[in-house]
Amino acid sequence: MNMPEQYAPKGTLREEELPIMIGAEVFIEPGQRAEDVDTWFKALRDCNMTVTRIRMFETYMRQEDGSWDFSLFDRAFEAADRYGIKVYANLFPATSFDDVGGFKFPSSRVHMESIAAYIEAVVSHFSIFDSLYGWVPINEPGGGRLDGELARELFVTWKQGAGKRPADASGYPHFDFADERFLLYYNTWFLEWLVDEIRKHDVNRPIHVNNHNIFELVAEYDFPSWRPLLSSLGGSAHASWHFKYFERREYALAIAANSELLRSGAGPIPWMMTELQGGNNTYSAFEPLCPTPQEIEQWLWITLGAGSKGSIFWCLNARASGFEAGEWAMLNYQNEPSDRMLAAAECAGIIGAHSELFSKAEVADSGVNLIYTRESLWIEDRLQVEASSFYHGRAKGGSMKSVLAFYEALCNRGVQANIKEIGEFDFDQDDFVGVSIIFAHQISIPEVYFEKLENFARKGGRLVFEGLSGYYNEVAICQFQTGFPLSRLMGASIKEVKLIADLFTTAFNDTDLFVPSHLWRGTLLTDTAIPLAWDEHGVYASVNKFGAGEVIWLPSLLALGSRIKKDYSALERLLDLWLFPEGTKDFVCFSSCCEHVILRTLNSAGGWILILINKGERTACVSLSVPPEMKTAETKILFGSRYGHLNGKEVQLMPEGTMVLYVKPAC
Repeated sequence: MNMPEQYAPKGTLREEELPIMIGAEVFIEPGQRAEDVDTWFKALRDCNMTVTRIRMFETYMRQEDGSWDFSLFDRAFEAADRYGIKVYANLFPATSFDDVGGFKFPSSRVHMESIAAYIEAVVSHFSIFDSLYGWVPINEPGGGRLDGELARELFVTWKQGAGKRPADASGYPHFDFADERFLLYYNTWFLEWLVDEIRKHDVNRPIHVNNHNIFELVAEYDFPSWRPLLSSLGGSAHASWHFKYFERREYALAIAANSELLRSGAGPIPWMMTELQGGNNTYSAFEPLCPTPQEIEQWLWITLGAGSKGSIFWCLNARASGFEAGEWAMLNYQNEPSDRMLAAAECAGIIGAHSELFSKAEVADSGVNLIYTRESLWIEDRLQVEASSFYHGRAKGGSMKSVLAFYEALCNRGVQANIKEIGEFDFDQDDFVGVSIIFAHQISIPEVYFEKLENFARKGGRLVFEGLSGYYNEVAICQFQTGFPLSRLMGASIKEVKLIADLFTTAFNDTDLFVPSHLWRGTLLTDTAIPLAWDEHGVYASVNKFGAGEVIWLPSLLALGSRIKKDYSALERLLDLWLFPEGTKDFVCFSSCCEHVILRTLNSAGGWILILINKGERTACVSLSVPPEMKTAETKILFGSRYGHLNGKEVQLMPEGTMVLYVKPAC
């Protein structure tokens, strides 16, 4: 897990490259028997797992007189030492017994002093253990409230300085979004304070953090600002808690999209999936679920296919008391491995047997980038009203669901797309030929990026603006109303946006394609742009040449329309025509559409690792389109031979099956 020097936390040594680490969290609480703790760590070792995370409850260590009793957790670390298990210690300062996730911000300066004393005691004590691998300074940051004494104090100072927004040049009155911007700042501020406190007592060990509920909370995370603080970035991706935008069959897709958000956020530092649901949830979470062994396999391989350095399941053993009692475990109540644990053990064993191959793997880049903006999520949330009817496009989550719809459409073609916040995209390259950016109903595009987008297209990049992308600027002034600043780039301006229906059709005249569309239709006034969809009433889509690149404008919600109708076929074919007009791709993908099949591709050791997952109801016949250098390569099945078979570059894959292939170039 190599880490660039410029991103190393203050006073931290660089991490050496490590194998992929698979594990499960051991839950420690009073009342447990020492022999059970030993059994749990032995189970990790016996199931090919090498890492765990332990939640370090202050309330189980600090005594009423202020002294410390670490013995409960000492025996866990001693067991980890015995069985060769690495431990991420998750700091968990004192909170109420029923607080399942922990507080997100300190309430006051006095509270901060108490947290600092806890950190000093815990970090100083547990740093003596060989098994201690790293620190998690806060559990699942994000979703915190700004109603505490400290938040109010800091808000005043921030608003007078860095948080003071310059007057909008348009002269129009506007929202300030101060609360949203401050929350973005405050999450980073608290994380930096926690890291600094840890570094006072341990300057060497890695620091990791796990973000949660990312599809809804991602606008709170300023990942580029976090990179200098962290050794690695992580996430919690619990189907029962975090996937309400998805149906059960789509959970693998959700894991994939979640992983892409984290991979982009991590940038040059490593990332790993810190929490994956390992067992049944009875009363906790929004959706009751027990993952199948096949889902456990799928989720592990998908995260690995997105460049993860490993995954940790929540959790190995169930807690016995409080919220989540008896839930989520990979072991049964007799401390025996469940079918889920055995599935994870098999995957971990294969990964360990090919450690060098997987540890050096890098995600193959298709050049396709789905871009979201925080401001879009802020604005759609701010403008919500209680309505008598529900439409996905105007509800909270419409912008993110649009991104996810494009992601699924591309997945159906085997195209592995990046998902990036606009500030995470590198606009400073010299050449963007073969690179595409898609704005899927991103209702706000900050003005600071207008020139960057023009430069991107001028250097050969392809831009796609879909839905109401660019409707507002960053303070929710309607740019369609005030003179659209991207009209030169688009080669057109917009005449009007009108409600049509929950579902209607957009016909593309020079093709036989009729694309499901949702809610609104925009009518364009073209200048240099060429119409793509039109009738006697107006133009509804266009393409404009700009420099060496081109810009496609689709002012209707095609992605959400396709998602609602559950029919991506027309959108998939359009994307093929627009993003790959030459008809060939220089990366591995499907020769034809494979709905409900996920393909992940990694480059490693001069070859390729291909991960295929079939979420369909029938056996999938997957024909792979490969670059010329792969056509004579030798292909080996690393995992999943029981789920299907391989015939040249064609894979037969059973429903719910996962297959992992290594394609080794011919000598």
